[in-house]
Amino acid sequence: MMGGIVSGLGGIVHSLITVYIWVLIIGALLSWVRPDPYNPIVQIIYRLTEPAYRALRRLMPTVFNGIDLAPLILVILLQVIDVILVNVINALVYSS
Repeated sequence: MMGGIVSGLGGIVHSLITVYIWVLIIGALLSWVRPDPYNPIVQIIYRLTEPAYRALRRLMPTVFNGIDLAPLILVILLQVIDVILVNVINALVYSS
């Protein structure tokens, strides 16, 4: 019973990480085309991504040769966290 709950919560966390990765990718693509800043969708994506970028930029430099690599670094970091969480959850579910 408890394994099913943990597995379900793990699936939800995995889905949220995947959705956020896609939001980061869409935000990075939008930054190349300079969309209308008053567009509500652009504002939502900016509000969702900018706090993570700001935190990462405080920890380390993300601009190399004029290119901001913060989205790429965050996507890789979230992928690593996702793999670790999936492995930990699988270990918890299958050990009981």
